[in-house]
Amino acid sequence: MTSTFPPSRRCPCGSGLTFGECCKHYHDGAQAPTAETLMRSRFSAFVTHDEPYLLRTWDPATRPIGPLALDQMPITFYRLDILDTRDGGLLDDAGVVEFEAFYRGDPSGSQRERSTFRRIEGAWYYTDGDVS
Repeated sequence: MTSTFPPSRRCPCGSGLTFGECCKHYHDGAQAPTAETLMRSRFSAFVTHDEPYLLRTWDPATRPIGPLALDQMPITFYRLDILDTRDGGLLDDAGVVEFEAFYRGDPSGSQRERSTFRRIEGAWYYTDGDVS
């Protein structure tokens, strides 16, 4: 279930724009132009509990079967820092985004991940990630 996240609030992805000016467009169906944009919009989907978007933007070859149960997670993500991007641009078909996501809950902390993305028929998809 997607929580109601006001379009006028600052976007969770850290762009500095409002959610309505930023990631909401992608959650509503627009295609992310780059791997980093998709990464940011997926982080926002974790914050807003937009499970359908997360599944829709997950590579069909690696997408999990069944629900993600975001509403049952004991943590709440609140900040995203992009650490590095490799490829994943407008003319690329693959890319890597390394980031750190900060969360509150039981326990509080952060997670670093190096995520891989690929473009399929013009659309970017999350493939997998190495968590550290």
